Amino acid sequence: MDKFTELTAIAAPMPNENIDTDQIIPARFLKTIQRTGLGKNAFAAQRYDENGNENPDFVLNKEPYRQAEILITYDNLGCGSSREHAPWALLDFGIRCVIAPSFADIFFNNCFKNGILPIRLPREICDELMGDARQGSNSRLTIDLEKQIIIRPEGNVVPFEVDPFRRHMLLEGLDDIGQTLAHDAEISSFEHQASRAWVPSISMGTAK
Repeated sequence: MDKFTELTAIAAPMPNENIDTDQIIPARFLKTIQRTGLGKNAFAAQRYDENGNENPDFVLNKEPYRQAEILITYDNLGCGSSREHAPWALLDFGIRCVIAPSFADIFFNNCFKNGILPIRLPREICDELMGDARQGSNSRLTIDLEKQIIIRPEGNVVPFEVDPFRRHMLLEGLDDIGQTLAHDAEISSFEHQASRAWVPSISMGTAK
């Protein structure tokens, strides 16, 4: 998993509430167990018409938002079914950070596990960031996870908070497996000691 330290990128405004996981990646694309290749189908119902042509009015089909790495939405992002394909699709599209007043719990947790930083901010702050995002090519925000701040285009700073353990995992680029492997030496040492404890001692008697 790639580390998340500091990101300066285009932010795309999506001023909708209750964007569910089926909107993020429709169920018909869930046959794959691969994490790659889903980006082209992210938000498929909004991005394409029934003939597969792009909808020119959808934000991610417009410049410069095709290159967006930050997504700003409203309440309850990621509600609906608990499909891990949703953050996979966002990440494969290029999204590394999602900002909203609230998230569905499972989606929120899955974002961290897949290298996406979800940031909770009050609705009024999200409104301000939406305004920044609507500046088009000037809509770049800087997300500094180490300092836990967002730097807006004019230089204003917005603080945010992330659980310390999850922040550590993102900064180090660790998923659950990576976190376990980081303790490989200690685990191996423990297993070695445990296996020795189970070796029966054999005393050799003297034959008479």
